[in-house]
Amino acid sequence: MANGIKRGKLGILVGGGPAPGINGVIAAATIEGNNQGFEVIGFRDGFKWLAQGDAQHYTRLAIEDVKSIHLRGGSILGTARTNPAKSEVTMHNLLDALQKLGVSSLVTIGGDDTAFSASQVYKRGEGKIRVAHVPKTIDNDLPLPGSTPTFGFETARHEGVYILRNLAEDARTTSRWYIIISMGRAAGHLALGIAKAAAATLCIIPEEFRGQAVTAEAVADTIVGAILKRRVEGSQYGVTVLAEGLIESMGEKGLLSAVPGGSLERYGKVVRDDHGHLRLGEIEFGRLMKDIVTARLEELGLTMTLIDKDLGYELRCADPIPFDAEYTRDLGYGAVKFLLSQAADKFGAVISFANGEMVPLPFDKMLDPKTGRFNVRKVNVDGESYECACHYMIRLEKSDFEDVAQLDRLAATISVTPDQFKARFGYLVGVK
Repeated sequence: MANGIKRGKLGILVGGGPAPGINGVIAAATIEGNNQGFEVIGFRDGFKWLAQGDAQHYTRLAIEDVKSIHLRGGSILGTARTNPAKSEVTMHNLLDALQKLGVSSLVTIGGDDTAFSASQVYKRGEGKIRVAHVPKTIDNDLPLPGSTPTFGFETARHEGVYILRNLAEDARTTSRWYIIISMGRAAGHLALGIAKAAAATLCIIPEEFRGQAVTAEAVADTIVGAILKRRVEGSQYGVTVLAEGLIESMGEKGLLSAVPGGSLERYGKVVRDDHGHLRLGEIEFGRLMKDIVTARLEELGLTMTLIDKDLGYELRCADPIPFDAEYTRDLGYGAVKFLLSQAADKFGAVISFANGEMVPLPFDKMLDPKTGRFNVRKVNVDGESYECACHYMIRLEKSDFEDVAQLDRLAATISVTPDQFKARFGYLVGVK
């Protein structure tokens, strides 16, 4: 540890949505902070109260308060999506409250929005407040070194796999299809990770479209194609996982065009949060896709039971598995170590680990100067890991159209000619 650094008060807060392991970071940072001579305080509900200039919503954190919380889900400090950087007033309120409390160092725990807010605390604090941000999201879409996951992802995937396996058994037992919507605003890591590990029938993520326009019709036809291909194999059931990021890829106009009558009111409403993001949970995307798939099946003369289910809120406050329990201890410890280093005088940083070593990543190198957010880490759809996932999915492929016998079997499932089947579904795989 660096010597000669004025300790003062160390503040800890949590922003954004929950993720398994938050309490592990809080505990580790609190223990190390106390051991290094800080007075540690935890702010309630992220930046919410501080942005109002309220310096009362905090609690002092001693080692005794946190010694047994690292294996518990949730957050003992709560969380909120308040964006203090949205106005001069809220930023002034925040900095003023921190100054009144004598906070000299701050650990923030959250995703890219919280990271941006933390970077503004460091920038606007003009060196008076040292800032370390611990990246958190079950979406695993933050650009950490190598393949290092964001904490909470492994636990969320672990829990999601058990849920999906149960639903798959229900689908087999009752001869129905499930359409599962997995959390993952900007990337398909969680959807694909759960689907691949649980051997789901099909998984559709935004990245597979490779920058091309994503339409609800194409997603629906991909599901229909999987249903027909399963019928050729003699199976009447299946589970498909859709990443909720498909909503943003389609966009508001794309969603509206897919809805009968052009109104989303039947499936929710378009609402944006403090950071300008669509509140994806306000739109019943699964029900929308179920209705579209059902309608397209009926056009083909098929009827079957489809069930939609959102998968995400069940995962966010799960007790962390050992991987995340260990990982978050590293992150909390690393955050305090960085705050006590001379480097913390020069820049605020995102805390990461690579090859067992703590790597502080300066805010100005991690955040896009135009958007103020992290560049998103997408699923590499050109690598062997995704190639493997696709090989074990059931979906229409070029080979299905090139194999005359297979094309005949597929066409027979909906009583059309092979040419008609090719004209209807060939566009999904670039076959005309």
